[in-house]
Amino acid sequence: MALDNPAFSRNDAFTKQKPTPSAADLQALYDQPSAAPQGTREVMTIETTIGKSVLAFGLLLVLAAAGFLVPIWPVVIVAGIAGFVLALVNSFKKEPSKALILAYTACQGYVVGAISAIYEQQWNGIVGQAVLATLVVVGVTLALFASGKIRASKRATKIFLIAMIGYGVFSLINFGLMVFGVNDDPWGLRGADFLGTGIPFGLILGVFVVILGAYSLVLDFDFIQQGVRNRADRKYEWTGVFGIMVTVIWLYLEILRMIAIARD
Repeated sequence: MALDNPAFSRNDAFTKQKPTPSAADLQALYDQPSAAPQGTREVMTIETTIGKSVLAFGLLLVLAAAGFLVPIWPVVIVAGIAGFVLALVNSFKKEPSKALILAYTACQGYVVGAISAIYEQQWNGIVGQAVLATLVVVGVTLALFASGKIRASKRATKIFLIAMIGYGVFSLINFGLMVFGVNDDPWGLRGADFLGTGIPFGLILGVFVVILGAYSLVLDFDFIQQGVRNRADRKYEWTGVFGIMVTVIWLYLEILRMIAIARD
């Protein structure tokens, strides 16, 4: 997620708007030769960032399919630990690394595939539903952002940050209650009846988290757009890819759990 990814927030390419060029600057730019000399720095573009994102998604799907069809659990555990470490490294590394970002994607893909296999055994057809729902959320969010109908704002981002902290605290408490046997419900507090309505609390929470995931995508797109405006070096396109991958993986797992609670 963009807001939680220091790779975005700690880098001037994504956080600072370059000053408006003066008339003299524009004239100097106009007077430059049309053909850039060899070795000129390549800058970020939306098109090439999308191309690299498609490459990462392709790798994610291939490894997810492998984890789904052949979940070797010792490998899943190692991949999960490696994915967590790589997420931290990529988040705090100021200079992006294509190899490390793709390695993170591969590890997470295999883990997500194995988790999906567990859900599919319990609820037949749930993986297809979750994949479709994730694609719809990502597609609609991207379309609305591209049309200018939704944009990141300081106020909304502050609310998002508070909500994410609250959700993180809730998740830790819920996990602790389940591990120590305080709550024997398979979903923990998520399985509780919401205000006597007969609707599981996890279903209401899931809808809220999907909204958070969609806004996190808006932040990812906004940071990438800022990098393009600032003419950031092309290597930072991989930073944008990493932010999107983190958000989409999280969004898919949350949707998968929400559908499982609804079908349970």
